[in-house]
Amino acid sequence: MTTLASLYKTNYAVWAQRNADLLRAGRFEELDIEHLLEELSDMSKSDRRELHSRLLVLLAHLLKWQFQYPQLNDRWREFDGRSWRSTIVEQRAQLEGLLRQSPGLNSAVEESIAEAYPAAVRLARKETGLPKSTFPDSCPYSSAQILDENYYPETA
Repeated sequence: MTTLASLYKTNYAVWAQRNADLLRAGRFEELDIEHLLEELSDMSKSDRRELHSRLLVLLAHLLKWQFQYPQLNDRWREFDGRSWRSTIVEQRAQLEGLLRQSPGLNSAVEESIAEAYPAAVRLARKETGLPKSTFPDSCPYSSAQILDENYYPETA
């Protein structure tokens, strides 16, 4: 095991800095390629997990907005959905930042929506108590609508 490879296990910050220095110097043969590849792969996975997580929460709140908001608004005049709106705004802002920082994720948005939607329905069902049949089988929102800061679904 090279010194650089063993440094990966003992002092990650120094390992990362040394690899960065080697890259800048064009000394590619000295890089710890195995661990660099592992780190790059993990970064991609982490970004995709964050994309999925934020979409799940956003979708669940859009579903609650569309399918439960009218019931609550009818029962409690003072209910205005402010906390749901706040969560929707926050998740969209975080998604915008994530996609700006990692533009390669844009190609994964559609797939992530499809993967997150069933879990978003489960979350919305648990939080609202509404039956599964209330919610569409597939995501009723386009990716453009989901990410559009001015879009709120029509209430059912």
